[in-house]
Amino acid sequence: MYSLLINDTTLRDGEQAAGVAFNLQEKVAIAKFLDAIGVHELEVGIPAMGVEETRAITAIANLDLEAKLLGWNRAVISDIKASIACGLKRVHICIPVSGIQIAAKFHGQWRVTLQQLKDSISFALDHGLWVAVGGEDASRADENFLQDVAMYAQEWGASRFRFCDTVGILDPFATYGKIKRLVMNLSIPVEIHTHNDFGLATANALAGIRAGAVSVNTTVNGLGERAGNAALEEVVMALKRIYHMDVGIDTPRLLELSRLVGAASGCNIPPWKAIVGDNTFAHESGIHAHGILQNPTTYEPFAPEEVGWERSLVVGKHSGRHLLSNLLQKYGIVLNPEETQTVLDAVRQESVKNKRSLTTQELLNLVMEQRYYHAIG
Repeated sequence: MYSLLINDTTLRDGEQAAGVAFNLQEKVAIAKFLDAIGVHELEVGIPAMGVEETRAITAIANLDLEAKLLGWNRAVISDIKASIACGLKRVHICIPVSGIQIAAKFHGQWRVTLQQLKDSISFALDHGLWVAVGGEDASRADENFLQDVAMYAQEWGASRFRFCDTVGILDPFATYGKIKRLVMNLSIPVEIHTHNDFGLATANALAGIRAGAVSVNTTVNGLGERAGNAALEEVVMALKRIYHMDVGIDTPRLLELSRLVGAASGCNIPPWKAIVGDNTFAHESGIHAHGILQNPTTYEPFAPEEVGWERSLVVGKHSGRHLLSNLLQKYGIVLNPEETQTVLDAVRQESVKNKRSLTTQELLNLVMEQRYYHAIG
């Protein structure tokens, strides 16, 4: 077993993104794909949501996947019953731990919160379930109260505690300190769950891992509420290439997975999105393209094939002569220096006019036009 577990919550927290609703077939397809590439755990949904959700979760539970499956629950007995009815053997029980959340949901009665947690854990354990507990809004909780809740969860039989940066307010330094304290005080594993409200979800997830968290929540494409969650592809590749930590994920299939979830969610992936965006291995500027042609490592942190991409060289406003000549040579076209500059000037004009790089056919058309004008000139 790997020392670090990827617990992907695309099917739960990812689907909670505004405007996203997976149907049964999509949830099953995503679960099967995540399992096929080696993701260790899947948070498959919220059984208490109703018939459509329970039907999808039950279908996934019946797939006999290698990945361990968890249902997300409030600290409510009826939620646990709904998870059991879906055939789940593992449950995650979430309770608010910040003053803001407890005031809003329990009228400030923290003792009631703890009693419900205790009763829920006891009920789950009595029914033979594996139990994890999550502290909602842990990043804004009183530090001592958070520690007490985590210790109580451990004492009452929880097998893991999740620290949730629910509104994404932490930076990696604060995250490291908070997770380190939990890890030092608990004997059960700690899980890190981060949100991207300040663009720090992946950085905070990595900080939590460095501090000793042995499970990390991710979503494909960073899909999730508001600004999203820590992206599976970012966390996995950062661990692999920056920390040299192999977590057993089939990374060449990450692009395919990204496109599957992108289509199911109806959310376009920005071209500059790390790892899976269209521009990740696309090179246009003259300096960069020249370097790539000499040695790809000059401007690429890893080979595109590692995540299912192919390198692409495109011509546009910022392109130079080396890139243009290289691309044309592939089509048997060799220009003299004067012709090269003329075509390059035309490329730049067209790129500005169209506000994008040119397609291969558009480039070839420009070459033919320039040769024609030169011939009749």
